[in-house]
Amino acid sequence: MGRQKSRGRRPTRRKPQANPTGVLLSRAEGYGFVRTAEGEYFIPATAMGGAFDGDLVEVAPMARKGAEKGRRGEGRSEGDGGAGLPAARVLRVIDRAHDTVVGRYEVAEPFGVVVPADPRIPYDVFTLRADYPEVPDGALVRVRIAQFPTRRTAATGHIEEVIADKAQGPRAGIDLIIGRHKLETVFSEGALAEADAAVLDETGALAAGYRDLRDRFVFTIDPADAKDFDDALSVDYLRDEGLWRLGVHIADVSHYVPWNSSVDLDARRRATSVYLADRVIPMLPETLSNGLCSLAPDEDRRAVTCDLFLDERGDVVRFELYPALIRSRARLSYGEADELLAAAGAAAGEAAAGGGPASEDGALVARLAAASRIAKRREAARAAAGGIDFATTEAKVVLDDAGVPVDIVVRRKTDATRLIEEAMILANETVAAFLEARGFPCLYRVHEAPAADALGSLIPIFQEFPWFERSLEGRLLAADPRAIQGILAASAGRSEGELASSLLLRAMKRAVYRPVNDGHYGLASEAYCHFTSPIRRYPDLVVHRMLRAALTRRPERFDQEVAALPWIAEHSSDMERVADTAARESQELKMVEYLRAFTGQAFSAVVSGVANWCLYVRLDCTAEGVLPVRALGEEYFAFDPVRHTLTGEESGRSWRLGQRIPVVLKTADPATRTLEFALAAGRS
Repeated sequence: MGRQKSRGRRPTRRKPQANPTGVLLSRAEGYGFVRTAEGEYFIPATAMGGAFDGDLVEVAPMARKGAEKGRRGEGRSEGDGGAGLPAARVLRVIDRAHDTVVGRYEVAEPFGVVVPADPRIPYDVFTLRADYPEVPDGALVRVRIAQFPTRRTAATGHIEEVIADKAQGPRAGIDLIIGRHKLETVFSEGALAEADAAVLDETGALAAGYRDLRDRFVFTIDPADAKDFDDALSVDYLRDEGLWRLGVHIADVSHYVPWNSSVDLDARRRATSVYLADRVIPMLPETLSNGLCSLAPDEDRRAVTCDLFLDERGDVVRFELYPALIRSRARLSYGEADELLAAAGAAAGEAAAGGGPASEDGALVARLAAASRIAKRREAARAAAGGIDFATTEAKVVLDDAGVPVDIVVRRKTDATRLIEEAMILANETVAAFLEARGFPCLYRVHEAPAADALGSLIPIFQEFPWFERSLEGRLLAADPRAIQGILAASAGRSEGELASSLLLRAMKRAVYRPVNDGHYGLASEAYCHFTSPIRRYPDLVVHRMLRAALTRRPERFDQEVAALPWIAEHSSDMERVADTAARESQELKMVEYLRAFTGQAFSAVVSGVANWCLYVRLDCTAEGVLPVRALGEEYFAFDPVRHTLTGEESGRSWRLGQRIPVVLKTADPATRTLEFALAAGRS
């Protein structure tokens, strides 16, 4: 007789239920948030489970009773970010975001305790004082974590580097940024020795085939505080041909930095110079970057020249690429160049540049005017080809000699910046196209078209505005650059112009380096590379070596460098992101330090981001901060991630991306680089 199944019994083996996973975003107050495929969770401080900000974690939703207890333990109000979100606790850390921590070293015998400088990491790291007796109390250090904290044990680690003897002072905040991003600040002895031994050797250059261009009128235009001059220009009218010769002269760094030399190995690891608010961390030793390679005025220098021969329409008729000796006649800042162009006057500048050829010893103003006219025609041609130009602004904090911020200067595109930008773009395109046509290796600068889903998500927002025509929808989904141009043009000058521009810019992919040519979407370039800044970017140095090999002969170990191109491309792209992040954080830090003196004052701001717990707002000086939901009112605000809005359920009042609002600065905290705002009177 067969066995009968008992009624009501369930199988003893069940499929384990998968828990949500996501990246933990911690707050300085101790709690955090995890956004998962199942939704977003609030993590009380008592439920963090030893996880750090940025860790990939597995979470378990908490029962309502435990969740409410966790909220009360945090002292949270209904207006805060956790309101309306289910609570969860961290079960385990799947992947750690931090293997090192930067912080202040405190002597507490027999330990040396590292207190993390990032307030979002609430765990001290213990080391043995006997292992590091030379580290001074109060120093800024980087510690490698040997054991992460648990509910029963503290974090332990080993000190890797003393970043600064003191974790205080005007420069300490940027010391911290340098340490956190592991930026190299010291060159190897071999690199310094090679740089010090480098010489110009004009006679040897001419014997090796460099052209002598020292009689040309060459000039540089750079930021006022620049010390390394990668590029210089010359502009001459060739009467016999009726063409303009635009010379783009770039520092010949590859002559001084051969492949696999000590300088090259240091430069390759760094991959880029890092421009922080109070200092520059150069890719090359200063003997080269600010000395022998820099195209300083009244100094003979080795260069690689790209001569571009253009007609009156700005079209390139032909070009020449070759090594040369040059001597800069003038060093201008962007401000000085703009003043000279303005002083020339539109009519005078047009007459000097277009009404007839400039004399050989013509004034600098006439050459500037000619270069500016060429740049505007090149810019128009690029736009006609589908190039996209976002009207972005850049802010720079002005510091005194002690590193204390005294002002914030906002930079926008001017005739002088356009002049240089268009000349450099044209030279970069020319070199990339030349190497590709020759079938020669190159490190290309690639910018892919934005993804259809990223652009498609913007359509519901744009549909709310009368200027967005239905015919634009399909073209936008297809990433038609002219559709993007049309949206930018139609929204410019309107209240929603900021919204349209910021959304489209966020939808763009980031440009990267690749050893294959996949084109540059944003510039509408079929082939593009970085050639014009070899002092501060390693990919440019690589391109110079490829170009030199194409123009002369392949050097020894050239195939070795070609084989390394995929790795160099990926590493350079990664280090560019690190450098950009560090530079941005340094500016944010000094902005917060500067704005701390304006606490309590009112500002006009634009909503630059919308989340369920806050609005992100940006001041006209580009400083960005948060306006918590609790500051919008006592009611519950519903978050719409598609339309980027927060809407009050009772009042129906809506806050959206791109909206301009009056705010008051409540707090400015340099330790976290954060600004917190409230609504100005009359809008609460």
